Amino acid sequence: MAPDVGLVSCASSIAGLPDPPDDYRVVARNVAVPIASVLQVIDQGGADPAARLFAKWGLLVRAGAAVDLRVGPGWEDRARLSWGGAAVSATAVQVPACPAPSSSAWLVFAGGTLVAQPACLPLIVRSQGQETQVRLGVGVPCGSPGSS
Repeated sequence: MAPDVGLVSCASSIAGLPDPPDDYRVVARNVAVPIASVLQVIDQGGADPAARLFAKWGLLVRAGAAVDLRVGPGWEDRARLSWGGAAVSATAVQVPACPAPSSSAWLVFAGGTLVAQPACLPLIVRSQGQETQVRLGVGVPCGSPGSS
């Protein structure tokens, strides 16, 4: 069973950007996620059946904003989140309010989402009193048969 919450260290940011790239969208004012209809997955096997398939993507967080991300209700046994070089994955991650490196407004954290099987994963994003749910097509586009 995965830990409930993974903590992402500010030191694990791999880059700073002035703005999110064009293939990302901003949610809850302080987080940017990919707009791709399908995030490609690789089968990594492993002991945790909920973390069999991995979709690599960078999490972008606005400098100075604390952020919480969680898999949607009912997905705790089917999906995991992992950013910031964490050795473990969890059903939720917290990013503290990290300072901006030089003139960058956004911090980039390497990692991604893990799922038991291709799915349309609901992701709850919370920051500074705002909460938004986004759906990510992990290995399959949202709305397709079998994407749940």
